Amino acid sequence: MLGNLSFIAKLFIVLAAVFGTGGAGVAIGYFLRKKVAQAQVNSLEAKAEQILIEAKNKQQGLILDAQGKAVRLIENAKQEEVRLRQDVQSEKQRLERRENVFDQKLLEFQDKQQKFQEKVERVQQVKQEIEQIRDQQITKLQEVASLTREEAKELLLKRVEENNKTDLMGRIIKLDKEATEVYEEKARELVVGALHRCASSHAAENTSTMITIPNEEMKGRIIGKEGRNIKTIEKLTGCEIVIDDSPDSIVISGFSMIRRQIAKLALEKLIADGRIQPARIEEFVDKAKQDLALDIKKAGEEALYKMGITGIDPKLVNIVGRLKFRTSYGQNVINHSMEVGYLSALLAEELGLNATLAKKCGFFHDIGKAVDHETQGSHPEIGHMILKKFNMDEDICQAALTHHHDKPYNVYSSVAKAADAISASRVGARRDTYEQYVARLEDLEQTASGFPGIEKVYAIQAGREVRVFVRPNDVDDYSAFQLAKDIAHKIEQELKYPGEIRVTLIRETRVVEYAK
Repeated sequence: MLGNLSFIAKLFIVLAAVFGTGGAGVAIGYFLRKKVAQAQVNSLEAKAEQILIEAKNKQQGLILDAQGKAVRLIENAKQEEVRLRQDVQSEKQRLERRENVFDQKLLEFQDKQQKFQEKVERVQQVKQEIEQIRDQQITKLQEVASLTREEAKELLLKRVEENNKTDLMGRIIKLDKEATEVYEEKARELVVGALHRCASSHAAENTSTMITIPNEEMKGRIIGKEGRNIKTIEKLTGCEIVIDDSPDSIVISGFSMIRRQIAKLALEKLIADGRIQPARIEEFVDKAKQDLALDIKKAGEEALYKMGITGIDPKLVNIVGRLKFRTSYGQNVINHSMEVGYLSALLAEELGLNATLAKKCGFFHDIGKAVDHETQGSHPEIGHMILKKFNMDEDICQAALTHHHDKPYNVYSSVAKAADAISASRVGARRDTYEQYVARLEDLEQTASGFPGIEKVYAIQAGREVRVFVRPNDVDDYSAFQLAKDIAHKIEQELKYPGEIRVTLIRETRVVEYAK
């Protein structure tokens, strides 16, 4: 409608402008313009009024909805408050009941505690009364017997010992025998099991080395003019060259295997070269020493490889290799050390110990023998010093130091000591000269016979057993049992021997004790 009015007003204005002149046209235009404006204002007021009415209606609806929600919230809050008050009241009642029960239990406990304290006091009182009565009785008894308490106790024990001496001795012997049998059986199982799992060579080393020569003429060339060649060889090597009527052979004699090996290598080179004279001898001896140094290193590396031991200093490897040319009672020391290492590992496995550590303790226990001819001191002390220098484990160092002691450093030293004894005592592993053998047996008999009451002493089984006969009137059964232990202990203290010696004492019964 407003659009149409605006259009008509504009049309009249245009017509008035075209056809009218002067004031009449302006008046017509103004009137029409006013009417159109009045119509537009009325239309906008009506629309605004309509919008205001709708807004008031909507506001009224929202207020009513909000009031309804507020009423519902208030009702819910009142219901929740009632429920919480009921819960609080119920919890309060429950706590009051528990508090009453606790108070009752506390009163009962205090009552029992008081009764118990009264009983304790009564017991203490009765105990004091009993002690007083006992002291009075002891005092009266001492007055009657004319003896103090200590004197009576000593007299009683002495009479009991005299009356039951035979029974006590029998009981001691029985217990000792039972314990010995159990321990021996267990030890026998461990040792036999280790021996069955370890096999090694027992070839004894000699103090001489034989060299084969191509012909008899070579003997004269080795001797040289007026013996100058053989004298030069003996001077440079420190060995004795024995040339006799043996066909196609000469003998190198000397206690040092290293010296004999140098002499052997040098002679073999000289024989192969054919030019035997002092200058060539000196040259070939030097070459033999160089070859021997390589052989020693190779022997040490091979031994450590067989034992599965790694990370060893090269200088210590060379010291190990020297054991190849060292013997003890005819037994090659490097073979002995390897066998002791194997046996130590096997025994450690049976005992639940560290087999690798035990193997090293056993293998290095005689390392001091590699240089004991050149260094002052016993081979256990030298070995301990060498292993300390190369920062070896303390257990390994102590095993080398204490493997000949009565009380080893720890269980690993004990295992190494036992393995050493097993290796040394195997049949054929070691040998003595006739003079050493006889002297050892004589020392053994003299040591065992140095006790009162002994009638005869015999060393039998190559010195592995001592049989002692005692005079029955001088030694009773109880004393015989102690005498066997004393003899074994004296042998352990004064003599050195491989393996173990069995001490058998014979009276009316036979008492067996072992020196280990």
